[in-house]
Amino acid sequence: MNVPIIDPLQGDFPEVIEEYLQHGNMKCIAFNRRGTLLAAGCADGSCVIWDFETRGVAKELRDKDCIAPITSVCWSKYGHHMLASATDKSLTLWNVVNGEKIARVTLQQTTLHARLHPGSCTPSVCLACPLSSAPILVDLNTGSSTVLPVSVSDAGNGTTAPHQRNKFSDGSPPFTPTAATFNRYGDLIYVGNSKGEILIVDSKNIRVHAIIPISGGSVVKDIVFSRNGQYLLTNSNDRVIRVYENLVPRKGAAKELEAMRSLDDEFQGIEKLKVVGSKCLVLFREFQDAVTKIQWKAPCFSGDGEWVIGASASKGEHKLYIWDRAGYLVKILEGPKEALIDLAWHPVRPLVVSVSVAGLVYIWAKDYTENWSAFAPDFKELEENEEYVEREDEFDLMPESEKAKELDINQDEEVDIVTIEKDSAFSDSEASQEELCFLPAIPLPDIPEQQDKCFGSSSKLEDSNHSGSPFSIEAAQNGQAMLPTSSPLEVVGNSTAEEVMGTTGLKRKRRPSAKGLELQAEKGRKPLTKIKPSAKLSKSKNKHGDGLDTNGFVFEDDVTDEYL
Repeated sequence: MNVPIIDPLQGDFPEVIEEYLQHGNMKCIAFNRRGTLLAAGCADGSCVIWDFETRGVAKELRDKDCIAPITSVCWSKYGHHMLASATDKSLTLWNVVNGEKIARVTLQQTTLHARLHPGSCTPSVCLACPLSSAPILVDLNTGSSTVLPVSVSDAGNGTTAPHQRNKFSDGSPPFTPTAATFNRYGDLIYVGNSKGEILIVDSKNIRVHAIIPISGGSVVKDIVFSRNGQYLLTNSNDRVIRVYENLVPRKGAAKELEAMRSLDDEFQGIEKLKVVGSKCLVLFREFQDAVTKIQWKAPCFSGDGEWVIGASASKGEHKLYIWDRAGYLVKILEGPKEALIDLAWHPVRPLVVSVSVAGLVYIWAKDYTENWSAFAPDFKELEENEEYVEREDEFDLMPESEKAKELDINQDEEVDIVTIEKDSAFSDSEASQEELCFLPAIPLPDIPEQQDKCFGSSSKLEDSNHSGSPFSIEAAQNGQAMLPTSSPLEVVGNSTAEEVMGTTGLKRKRRPSAKGLELQAEKGRKPLTKIKPSAKLSKSKNKHGDGLDTNGFVFEDDVTDEYL
């Protein structure tokens, strides 16, 4: 994806909150390699995957065995798998496409950060950083684990042995979380310990190749590589973020370090490891707030490695500090009055995503301003009206200046529209491996609508029409339909009945007398016959409501079954 062409007004770093995402109480986030999907771990043990282009939920992963809050999420290299660690000491590997759980491993301590091996297409090995012990290499297939060395004293036998003065009175190890991360291809592991040192460990034979001491000797809380593997970032307890330049080749780094150790025979032991370390990492920049001396949280690089961002660890503050690689503070972003707990920079776009303690995910983006000259280089914005002098050949069909610019173009040359150019940001992608960039949309079934309540009411009306009341029986004999007693048309006064009949367009007979009932019964047995119109007869019959109209025809009630 060529981002500069798609968005010519793209800036370098975000400035304002564009929008926020809400789904439960989210605790941690992570982008996939392309930045098209965003994974978030929730407090109820579930993981939500957002489609970052549409900002909608693409999939939700839920394990019935895990109801503890998620502490970290991590994508595999090609996005087909995702690893989640929780406070119940579990590590769960998911298949993102079908949402199935592949493996689940329970450790002895709670994992703060977990990372999948970046060099494997189908990862089975992960790096876990527990709460208060050394980092562990975990095989997700077998459940076996290997403890990594965190000091030079245990470099020979591969076991952890914290310094005696740092132990508690009962001899248990101290509460000092240790940070660790893979390099770009996963053949080396960089471990930051509590004595202010960076150890470079071989991930295969668990052997320490080099040691890099950090000035100040403070506990290393975070250690992060840039996307291209050229720079390494550390966050120490002395409130300083340090950036180191990586001098080791990206590929074959473990073999290169082994060769460096074999060639240098002048020093032995710890001194030799430090000499090798000086050839691996060189301090490049230091970032800190010299005024407030605040602690930093979740520092990381931008997608291209040109910017460094860190969040304030103070309670009730949602502040982001952005520096350029030269060491200058370029922007301070202030968010809502909610403490920040996690942070991630988009892999290829100037977007930052942060998680607040309230469980909301905020998206920070560039505040774009209209600049029409970016689309047309010869476009000039005017502050005020200016008098324009027309050129002599300006409106000619073919100006002389255009004739001079006419180029010789071979129209028969074939244009290659099949070959895909490799993006420099994803130059290590394998053509044979299909990368998961988007998840297919699964439509939700419609909620069945409730049955019409009028259907039940109409059946009740029919039952009431066939009830054994004398008026219904009589109406059935005369072929007429009578309204039920519960009908809204039954009124007490004549005026009300006339109003209702006028509004509905229906006619209704008054209740007949005893003599009228007898006459209706007799006429029901005889066919309808035409009667000569007589003023006296018409007047008398209509007076008693016997059903004769002015033309001498016997009429029936206009209220039919259609009304019911």
